[in-house]
Amino acid sequence: MPLLSSDEIAELIATAHALADAAREATLFHFRKTELSAENKESDRFDPVTVADRLSEERMREILARRRPQDGILGEEFGTVSGSSGLTWVLDPIDGTRSYLSGTPTWGVLISVADENGPVYGLIDQPYIRERFEGGFGVARVVGPSGESALRCRPPRALSEAILFSTFPEVGTAAEGDAFRRVSVKARLTRYGTDCYAYGLVAAGTIDLVIEAGLQAYDVQAPIAVIEAAGGIVTNWQGGGCHMGGQILAAANKEIHAEAMALLNA
Repeated sequence: MPLLSSDEIAELIATAHALADAAREATLFHFRKTELSAENKESDRFDPVTVADRLSEERMREILARRRPQDGILGEEFGTVSGSSGLTWVLDPIDGTRSYLSGTPTWGVLISVADENGPVYGLIDQPYIRERFEGGFGVARVVGPSGESALRCRPPRALSEAILFSTFPEVGTAAEGDAFRRVSVKARLTRYGTDCYAYGLVAAGTIDLVIEAGLQAYDVQAPIAVIEAAGGIVTNWQGGGCHMGGQILAAANKEIHAEAMALLNA
């Protein structure tokens, strides 16, 4: 990562919050509106995009053009812009568009700053309940309806006592789904459907694991930053780096990470 002064770090953090504030306004403008429709981005499954996804990313890119024109951008809806600073903003304007369409408050806006090695700072923002998880540059906190508190992942406990989350019951390919179920049957509780919000819960210390497959860089970089700042670990299913997406194993601590990874690779 480029050597950053305290003033530069403060500017990056302030810019990230400005992006999240703009995305809140853009997404809430269309949320739970009966006339909201969606286009399908894929032919073999329902992968929706709405006017709110595009508006949210447009608003964030406008801010970056003014405040950080030297940085790169990787966004879900409008692709990649090269930069000269060595830093890239990775944006998911609505993570969980299916949840957004359904009116459930478990979608979120994902914003992170990355260097060539991956994310160094990130936000997971849930606009409707006004809850924001933040991690990186020595910060690990959540601000929401109950005020502000530190983020700290759950301490080790056996998988038989753990809570596991994934967005879909059908995780990835058939083989990936079989691997997921080897972990799921050992866990105390498995829940589905909360998209990026589940990663915030790992950082907040209320759940132990998130296991997914087929993710993109913009799906995972902000969660990586937040969970690692809270003391957790996020890797691929083999224990390697995952900041460009793929198979994701997010764990509250190294012990339960190792137990889950052994079952995934059994």
